[in-house]
Amino acid sequence: MNNNKKQRKMKRPILTIAAALFVSSMMFAQLRPTDQTGINVFEMPKTDNLFTGPKVEFGAAIAMPYIALKQSNNVTNTDPVANSQALFKNTPNFALSMANLYINSYLADGVTLNITLYLASKHHNETWVKGGYIQFDKVPFIKLDLLDNIMKYTTIKVGQMDVNYGDSHFRRSDGGNGMYNAFMENYIMDEFATEIGGEVDVNVNGFLGSVSVTDGELNPNLAAIDTSLVSNKYANGVRNPSFIAKLGFDKQLTDNFRARLTGSVYTTAGSGSNTLFGGDRTGSNYSAVMYNLAPGTGTAFNGRFNPSFADRLTTFMGNLFLKYNLMDGLSVESFTTLEAGHGAKASEATDRNANQFATDLIFRFGKADNFFLGARYNTVSADVPSASPKSAASLNTANGTAYTIGQDAVPAYKQDISRLAISGGWFMTKNIMAKVEYVNQKYTGVPNVNYILNGAEFHGLSAEAVIAF
Repeated sequence: MNNNKKQRKMKRPILTIAAALFVSSMMFAQLRPTDQTGINVFEMPKTDNLFTGPKVEFGAAIAMPYIALKQSNNVTNTDPVANSQALFKNTPNFALSMANLYINSYLADGVTLNITLYLASKHHNETWVKGGYIQFDKVPFIKLDLLDNIMKYTTIKVGQMDVNYGDSHFRRSDGGNGMYNAFMENYIMDEFATEIGGEVDVNVNGFLGSVSVTDGELNPNLAAIDTSLVSNKYANGVRNPSFIAKLGFDKQLTDNFRARLTGSVYTTAGSGSNTLFGGDRTGSNYSAVMYNLAPGTGTAFNGRFNPSFADRLTTFMGNLFLKYNLMDGLSVESFTTLEAGHGAKASEATDRNANQFATDLIFRFGKADNFFLGARYNTVSADVPSASPKSAASLNTANGTAYTIGQDAVPAYKQDISRLAISGGWFMTKNIMAKVEYVNQKYTGVPNVNYILNGAEFHGLSAEAVIAF
C-alpha cells in the first residue's frame, strides 16, 4: 500500500512534466523545427498557435562525422615538418563531434525568445553562445486593430541572429545540426554570420520580402578605427551598418509542385571586421584537408574559401528552389544558387570580385521521405590578392618539434575551385539521420610556387550521424 502511494506520488510530477513538454512542443511551431520536419523551411510561415502561458523548451543536436579523405598538391618538398606548405599526412578516423543547445522561451502570445549555444565544435571546443533574438509574430502589448492586421503577414526579429542573406543559409549544416543539409558540408564560399540588428519579414499570398539592418560585425568592437595604420589605410574610419534585403515568391502551386524564387543583397560601406563569408564559429565538416600541421595554420574551415571582404562589401544572390512529387513516396527537388560579390579589406585600395555557382538535385523517397540520394556541383571564381613571402623561421611546439615556416611570394591570381559531391542518407526517425558522401574538390589557377594550394585536390568518402530534437 505504501509502495503504491509512493509510486503514484512519483508518477504525478513525471506526468506533469510530460504534459508541459507536450504543450510546449505544440508551441514550438513558431520557430523552425530542428528535426527532419525543418527541411525546406525558409522564413518560418505564420502560424496561429494556442498560447496558454509562458513556457520554456530545450532542444539539442549532435553531429558525429567520420572522415576518409585523401589530399594532394604540387609542392615539391612533401615533408610537413620541413615545409609549411606541404600537406598534413591524414588518415581515416572519426572527427570531433559537434553539439548545439537550443533554448526557446514563449513569453507572450506570438512573442518568442530563442537562444542557441554551441556546446562543442572544431573551431571552439568549449561552449559559446551563437546568439539570441526575440521574435514577434504578434504585438499583444499594443492594442491596435490596424497593427493586428499587419502582423497577420509580418514577422519582426530583434537581436543577434543569422543574417537573412540569400536562401542557402537555410540549407546549411550548423555545428551539431546537419539535419537540413543532404550533404556533408556547406558551400565552398559559406555565407553565414550572426550580427546584431533587426529584421522584418512579410509574406502575402506567396510574395515575400525581407529587410534587415545590422551592425555589420559578428564580434562588435568599440575601438576607434585608426586610418593612419597601414592595415586601415583605405578604411573610411566609421563602423557602418549593413543593409540586407530580399524579394521573392514561394508557393505550393499545385498539390505536387512547389516553387520558390528569391533575390537578395547584402551591402556595407565598411565595418573593419565583417565576417559574412567567415562567420561560422563551428567549422567545416571536412576535416584534416588542405592544411599543414605547423602551428597557426588552422584546421577549422577545411575546404572552404573566404574572399576576405572584411571591410567594404556588396554581394548579390539569386536562388531557385523547385520540388515536385513524382508519385506517392517519391519526390525530386532542386536548389540553385548564383552569387556575385565584390569587396576588400581595409588595407586595399580597390575592390576584388568573387562569384559562386551551386546546384543540388535531390531525390527523396519512402513513406515519410526517409531516404534520399543527392548530387551537388559547386564552383567559386575569385580574385586573390598577392601575398608577401614568409621568412623561414623555426617554431617549437610543446613536444619540441621544430617546424620550418616559409612560403614563396604569391602574385595576385584568379582562384578557381570546383566541387562535386554525391550523397545518400536515411532518416531512421525524424530525429535521427545518417548520411554518406563522396566528394572531389579541385583548386586551379594557383601560381606554380611553394604554396599549399598549388595543384591542390582532395577526394574520398565521409559519413555522419546527426541526432536533433
